Amino acid sequence: MSRSKNEELMNQTELGHTSEVKKLLTDEVDVNFQDERGRSPLMSATQQNNIELAKLLMEAGADVNLRDNMLLTPFICAAANGFHEILEAGTKYGADVALVNRFGGTALLPSSEKGFLKAVDVAIKAGVPVNHINDLGWTGLQEAVVLGDGGVLYTLIIKLLMDNGADATTKDHDNKTAIDWATEKNQDKILALLNRENKSDEKELTAIMDLISTNKFEAALQAIEQAGNSASDLTYDYLKGYTLTLLNRYEEGVTVFKEALHKEDGNPEFYFYIANALREQKKADEAVAVYDEAIQQDPTNFFFRYHKSNYLRELGRHEEAIKEMDELLSNDPDRYDYLFHKANSLRVLGHADEADKLLEEFKKNKQTK
Repeated sequence: MSRSKNEELMNQTELGHTSEVKKLLTDEVDVNFQDERGRSPLMSATQQNNIELAKLLMEAGADVNLRDNMLLTPFICAAANGFHEILEAGTKYGADVALVNRFGGTALLPSSEKGFLKAVDVAIKAGVPVNHINDLGWTGLQEAVVLGDGGVLYTLIIKLLMDNGADATTKDHDNKTAIDWATEKNQDKILALLNRENKSDEKELTAIMDLISTNKFEAALQAIEQAGNSASDLTYDYLKGYTLTLLNRYEEGVTVFKEALHKEDGNPEFYFYIANALREQKKADEAVAVYDEAIQQDPTNFFFRYHKSNYLRELGRHEEAIKEMDELLSNDPDRYDYLFHKANSLRVLGHADEADKLLEEFKKNKQTK
């Protein structure tokens, strides 16, 4: 089997040339060829959110569970980036829902952490274990509480997790439960969910979420428009903008988010939704600028800086991501997750010894306290 043909398959996938990929797949080519970084053509298509190519490669036998050098699989990569259509396709082509990434997390954990509602829904439907604990000692529920902002989006994610059996009493390495974290962060709406105290009539919201879950986006949008006339909170503003992005009507979605951002006394959580919509359009500089605006508005709010760092790592801008992590660590030096992310960026940059030293020193200090 010719290595040059394998490399050409990777090259044409990188370029997004569907017709050329189709031709190569009829020849003697290894659809699971891996480059020096361990990436397969499917991983490349997934990272670009090229849905057509990803499905084509899966149909040709591409392995959705094949790990790269960072221990990432295409299935988990799709979940970690909110690429729900590729994630959904992966469930039909042999995805191992128990596989974990280098943090010990299944597909459900990064999607819960990063606020990818549709990906969380797909992962749960695929059978990804809801109460799996990663190397940091967190479940998807804990990640959504600890690394979320308690806003509309994370409330919907936490409700989805709770409705599907998430355990709010699981303790992490610091002996804290999701309830403890929500209490510490003053997330009253989240606490009501975790304690199952929310008894309000949610028939309209449930019906809308069911439509989104079954990919009936136009019907969901109509239902949101009808419900929004009587809604008193921001839930329907978010769902309207979100559903528009699911329909690839990004400019309309961003307009809805921007209008909600400035309602009443301001709703800064909508900066996050705007940034995500720009990210999906691959408008990296604009998305980063939105994060910066949010940070400028409230420099003490860890949420935007943390998720900006996540995005910078996704873009491969690890030096910038480390600067953000250093800022977070200067205010909260006991957060192992921050240090863990910094260490992984250092490894990518070729500073594995420095990364290992940081983690070892942290553990020693933790033991002496």
